[in-house]
Amino acid sequence: MLGFCVLAPMGDAVAKILGETVPLGQLLVVRFAVQAIILIPMVWATKLAWRMSGRVLQLAFIRTVLHIFGIGAMFTALQYLPLANAVAIAFVMPFIMLLLGKYVLGEEVGARRLIACSVGFVGTLLVVQPSFAEVGWPALLPLVVALNFSFFMLITRKIAKETHPIGLQAVSGVMAVCIMVPLLAITTSSGIDALTLMAPSAFEWAMLWAIGALGTMAHLMMTWSLRYAPSATLAPMQYLEIPIATVIGFWVFQDLPNGMAAIGIAITVAAGVYIILRERAISRDQALPPEPA
Repeated sequence: MLGFCVLAPMGDAVAKILGETVPLGQLLVVRFAVQAIILIPMVWATKLAWRMSGRVLQLAFIRTVLHIFGIGAMFTALQYLPLANAVAIAFVMPFIMLLLGKYVLGEEVGARRLIACSVGFVGTLLVVQPSFAEVGWPALLPLVVALNFSFFMLITRKIAKETHPIGLQAVSGVMAVCIMVPLLAITTSSGIDALTLMAPSAFEWAMLWAIGALGTMAHLMMTWSLRYAPSATLAPMQYLEIPIATVIGFWVFQDLPNGMAAIGIAITVAAGVYIILRERAISRDQALPPEPA
């Protein structure tokens, strides 16, 4: 998970650079094509399991569609927002997952966690507010990313133990290319800039390969972590992505969150960590044997 927290914002930084010249659809196709090119030989060479049951294959397809949409929304947001702001707003995801657990999965969620969820969302709004005042509706895209990846994570957890991470990511890369290539073939003459094609320069090709490699390794590490460790252990580490994104954003783009956004980020992180620690304490209490009468 630490590897994911380092590689994911690096890939986002590359996407922010490429998004100025490369159409979004073409960027997404190459991103997932590189994923398939890297992982398919690994699957064959190591004889890893990649075949899936019908149920898992259907969930993997839905996961791939969510992955395409989520990455597309994030890459679009990065063209308008500082890297740290976009990542921080997207970290409303743990609060969304808590609410999904309560209202969709029927899980019991106590008052203290709901209060922390509300506080964390207020922190997110403090990050959104100055961003929205500056750039308008694109400031809301990381919220769309958060909702999207909440479902993405739920599906990943559901199938992580039934599939090998490399096989799952290889199949997802192929699925994404099979979805995106016909879509671009149909829309490339539509006049929609994001869905057209262009001839990348040598530098742009190198950066496209880099974003594919970084994205592949980041999500592979995330999937691997969910396979081998409980989410309650991994979730606190995810918040390291925010300071790492801040450092990368300042180093590459000289961007830093303003005062209100920085306060919002701190509130969001604090509320998220509280929820995670509370979940862990409840799980520990439930695991204890009952006291003898």
